[in-house]
Amino acid sequence: MKIDKKTIEYIANLSRIKLSDQEKEVFIHQLSDILSYIEKLNKLNTEDVKPMAYAVSESNVFRGDTLEPSISIEDVQLNAPAAMGVFFKVPKVIE
Repeated sequence: MKIDKKTIEYIANLSRIKLSDQEKEVFIHQLSDILSYIEKLNKLNTEDVKPMAYAVSESNVFRGDTLEPSISIEDVQLNAPAAMGVFFKVPKVIE
Protein backbone atom coordinates (compact mmCIF):
# COMPACT_ATOMS: atom_id res chain seq x y z
CA MET A 1 0.00 0.00 0.00
CA LYS A 2 1.37 3.39 -0.98
CA ILE A 3 1.15 6.12 1.64
CA ASP A 4 0.95 9.67 0.34
CA LYS A 5 0.74 13.09 1.94
CA LYS A 6 -3.07 13.12 1.70
CA THR A 7 -3.28 9.86 3.70
CA ILE A 8 -0.94 11.22 6.37
CA GLU A 9 -3.03 14.37 6.66
CA TYR A 10 -6.19 12.26 6.98
CA ILE A 11 -4.62 10.13 9.75
CA ALA A 12 -3.36 13.26 11.54
CA ASN A 13 -6.85 14.75 11.36
CA LEU A 14 -8.38 11.59 12.84
CA SER A 15 -5.72 11.65 15.57
CA ARG A 16 -6.33 15.34 16.24
CA ILE A 17 -2.64 16.19 15.87
CA LYS A 18 -0.96 18.88 13.83
CA LEU A 19 2.05 17.87 11.77
CA SER A 20 4.57 20.06 10.04
CA ASP A 21 5.49 19.36 6.42
CA GLN A 22 8.78 17.85 7.57
CA GLU A 23 6.99 15.50 9.98
CA LYS A 24 4.56 14.48 7.24
CA GLU A 25 7.46 13.47 4.99
CA VAL A 26 9.02 11.43 7.80
CA PHE A 27 5.74 9.65 8.51
CA ILE A 28 5.16 8.90 4.83
CA HIS A 29 8.40 6.89 4.75
CA GLN A 30 7.91 5.27 8.15
CA LEU A 31 4.33 4.13 7.50
CA SER A 32 5.26 2.89 4.03
CA ASP A 33 8.06 0.79 5.54
CA ILE A 34 5.74 -0.62 8.21
CA LEU A 35 3.05 -1.55 5.69
CA SER A 36 5.54 -3.14 3.30
CA TYR A 37 6.85 -5.27 6.16
CA ILE A 38 3.31 -6.35 7.05
CA GLU A 39 2.76 -7.33 3.40
CA LYS A 40 5.86 -9.55 3.64
CA LEU A 41 4.45 -11.18 6.79
CA ASN A 42 1.12 -11.79 5.07
CA LYS A 43 2.93 -13.81 2.36
CA LEU A 44 4.23 -16.33 4.91
CA ASN A 45 2.71 -19.81 4.85
CA THR A 46 1.03 -20.30 8.24
CA GLU A 47 -1.21 -23.28 7.40
CA ASP A 48 0.58 -25.72 9.72
CA VAL A 49 0.96 -23.23 12.57
CA LYS A 50 -1.49 -23.79 15.38
CA PRO A 51 -3.11 -20.70 16.91
CA MET A 52 -1.97 -19.97 20.42
CA ALA A 53 -3.33 -17.89 23.25
CA TYR A 54 -0.02 -17.50 25.11
CA ALA A 55 3.61 -17.22 24.05
CA VAL A 56 4.72 -19.95 26.47
CA SER A 57 3.17 -23.38 26.91
CA GLU A 58 3.30 -23.50 30.70
CA SER A 59 0.01 -23.87 32.50
CA ASN A 60 -1.03 -23.82 36.15
CA VAL A 61 2.24 -22.61 37.62
CA PHE A 62 0.70 -22.07 41.05
CA ARG A 63 2.32 -23.51 44.13
CA GLY A 64 0.68 -26.41 45.92
CA ASP A 65 -1.97 -25.65 48.52
CA THR A 66 -0.47 -27.20 51.64
CA LEU A 67 -1.44 -26.69 55.24
CA GLU A 68 1.30 -25.05 57.28
CA PRO A 69 1.33 -23.84 60.88
CA SER A 70 0.56 -20.17 61.40
CA ILE A 71 2.39 -17.59 63.49
CA SER A 72 1.31 -17.55 67.12
CA ILE A 73 -0.71 -14.62 68.45
CA GLU A 74 2.08 -13.73 70.85
CA ASP A 75 4.63 -13.48 68.01
CA VAL A 76 2.29 -11.32 65.93
CA GLN A 77 1.61 -8.95 68.81
CA LEU A 78 5.34 -8.42 69.36
CA ASN A 79 5.27 -6.00 66.39
CA ALA A 80 2.08 -4.22 67.49
CA PRO A 81 2.39 -0.92 69.40
CA ALA A 82 -0.52 -1.92 71.68
CA ALA A 83 -2.64 -5.00 72.21
CA MET A 84 -5.63 -5.97 74.34
CA GLY A 85 -6.01 -9.71 74.74
CA VAL A 86 -5.93 -11.27 71.27
CA PHE A 87 -6.80 -7.96 69.54
CA PHE A 88 -4.76 -5.01 68.31
CA LYS A 89 -5.45 -1.78 70.17
CA VAL A 90 -5.70 1.21 67.80
CA PRO A 91 -6.56 4.87 68.32
CA LYS A 92 -10.18 5.93 67.78
CA VAL A 93 -10.69 7.21 64.21
CA ILE A 94 -14.41 8.10 64.30
CA GLU A 95 -15.74 10.82 66.54
